Amino acid sequence: MTDLELLEARAHKWHLDGQPVRTLDDARVFLESVGFCLMYPTRPAILAPTFIGAWVGADDKLPARQHAYADPRATEATELMVRALREKSAYEAPLIDENNAFLLAASVFPYFYSLVGERNPKQPPASGPRSPYSPLACDAFEIIRRSGPISKTKLGEMLGGSVSNAGLDRALSELWAKLRITRVDYTAAEGSVWDELSRWAPEVVREGVGISMPEALSGLVSKYLECVVAVDEADVETFFANFVARTRVREAIHALLSARELSFIHVGSKSLLQVTPPKQVYIPKPRPQRVS
Repeated sequence: MTDLELLEARAHKWHLDGQPVRTLDDARVFLESVGFCLMYPTRPAILAPTFIGAWVGADDKLPARQHAYADPRATEATELMVRALREKSAYEAPLIDENNAFLLAASVFPYFYSLVGERNPKQPPASGPRSPYSPLACDAFEIIRRSGPISKTKLGEMLGGSVSNAGLDRALSELWAKLRITRVDYTAAEGSVWDELSRWAPEVVREGVGISMPEALSGLVSKYLECVVAVDEADVETFFANFVARTRVREAIHALLSARELSFIHVGSKSLLQVTPPKQVYIPKPRPQRVS
């Protein structure tokens, strides 16, 4: 494989080849094919597809998250993304920037939950010296549990007028980081709508809790390799270092190599990781019968 062939393979898989994702059916197929994507490109760039790129059908002059408000393409792509969230074809999680959605296909999300979600989601969060949750986050969670799905605006009103917008954002981020809550809708009038994830998608959470962390990481690494076609091992570690330790990623890669589920392919002068292609079984052609 040449460098150009690799770029062309990614462009085809990521719908950057003039074949845009415009319908809900298109979005389902795209998300299941790539497994996960960002909503907008990032700086520095992360090696992953973007939903806005797939919607546009190209990667030229795509808006960054900071400038999306002024780009009508971003508005239309966001509407399609929200439709996918509503029908649970996709799930959203924080990765680097909580304002730049990290979208995961429904089939992939349980593996991600196994890595970063609470192992006992029925136990409500509690604040404390070693807890990742502030008292405000715990209060917000109880309101979401009782009243959700609920908009951020309404949640702020129920918490009391003294809560600042920045403080509420931090509280929601703490809950979202451990997948206690998820964004399930968005309206122009009230903004994001939140619900308790284990109520919104109980089957997905149960599946995620039942997956071991090594199995989850192996599954996600394999899906990432499918998504990017071929990649350097260091780039795999860089991507997953956003939510898991590099040493564990390295262990998962080496285990998959030992099991021959991953292999190396030469791309130009580089040796890159890929999902091992299925073996082609040789079926001999039948010999023509002699006519006596």
